[in-house]
Amino acid sequence: MTRLKQLHQQDFNLWTEKVKSKIQQRDFEDMDWDNLLDEIEDMGKSDRRALRSYTQRLIEHIFKLKYWKEERDRHKNDWKLEIINFRTQISNILEDSPSLRNYLDDNYLNWYEQFLRKYRKSDVFIVPQHKPVELESLLNDSYFGEM
Repeated sequence: MTRLKQLHQQDFNLWTEKVKSKIQQRDFEDMDWDNLLDEIEDMGKSDRRALRSYTQRLIEHIFKLKYWKEERDRHKNDWKLEIINFRTQISNILEDSPSLRNYLDDNYLNWYEQFLRKYRKSDVFIVPQHKPVELESLLNDSYFGEM
């Protein structure tokens, strides 16, 4: 095992500095290609996971505002702030990685259905049968579930 590969296991930050330095100097001898490729792949997965999580949380809070009548008066301002925050996070991710918009477009309805299945099994609040909220509506800053 090369020293650089060992460093990946012992001190990740120092490993990143060494790999960066090697790339800047175009020194590819004894480069830790396997771990470098894994880290690059993980960065992409991390952004996709974050996008999925923020989108699911956005859906959840829209539905809380729309259907959780018992808690709406007490929590609606907090839920609205969360909705704004989730939209901001989604927007930031898409600004940094515009190609993830395709990932969002391709997976949104699946995530939406997952949310519905989860909440229809719970007793938290009733979600009636309805047509899915369009992604563009969900991402629109003025949309809060048409309360």
